[in-house]
Amino acid sequence: MPELPEVEVTRMGITPHVVGQTVTKIVIRNSRLRWPIPDAIKNIEGQVIRNVVRRAKYLLLETDIGYAIVHLGMSGSLRILPAGAVVEKHDHVDVVLASGEILRYNDPRRFGAWLWQQAGENHSVLDKMGPEPLSDDFNSDYLVAKATGKRKAIKLLIMDNHVVVGVGNIYANESLFAAGIDPQCPAGKVSSQKLQLLVSEIKAVLKKAIAQGGTTLKDFKNADGKPGYFAQELQVYGKGGQPCPRCGEVLIEIKLGQRATVFCANCQH
Repeated sequence: MPELPEVEVTRMGITPHVVGQTVTKIVIRNSRLRWPIPDAIKNIEGQVIRNVVRRAKYLLLETDIGYAIVHLGMSGSLRILPAGAVVEKHDHVDVVLASGEILRYNDPRRFGAWLWQQAGENHSVLDKMGPEPLSDDFNSDYLVAKATGKRKAIKLLIMDNHVVVGVGNIYANESLFAAGIDPQCPAGKVSSQKLQLLVSEIKAVLKKAIAQGGTTLKDFKNADGKPGYFAQELQVYGKGGQPCPRCGEVLIEIKLGQRATVFCANCQH
């Protein structure tokens, strides 16, 4: 499933091709995604795309009259293709640009979404979200305040979009390992010093993943079709039963909040 770095890499990849371009046509081959694609999405026809913004794992194609909101779901991708590119089985949406290029959305599992937000309004899917993890609003004072008195496991806290957006399972595992924190520890029991370190490690891990093009596990490919390479840098995610890269002890894998959680009992406490 594409997480924040993959979505950010996609944003960076498509932006030079779409910003400043007029949308000449929207082609919808299959409107049955996670939610039905609203007819209003065609309002973007004839509009100039002013910017591409990421909010959490959503991409917003901004125009003067509103925004097309895109979520990649579990298997979605956005690619820039030349006019006349062969249509593949799961190519559900095309944004045809005046340049002759196409922004094409492919989604085999159809858990993604295309939504419409009128200018000046706020779509419900974007309501009540926490700060972006790479922003100044996500800092140690903020996380300490959110963790104080909480019995919720620290891993589940940092994966809660109401607390901070976009820290998905892969990056939560990696950040907690880097900070030496047991993912099962109640958030309120983690020291302020450890929480300060955790904020720094979340930012560092996400920045590194973005710089390396994201993490390719099963479905993700970035906007130019090349896979991300951060998977080669993973320290613990997907490595349960293998030696800890720090101390050599066997990495433990458990389910926490129904998600695979890998940690070193010796290094994370």
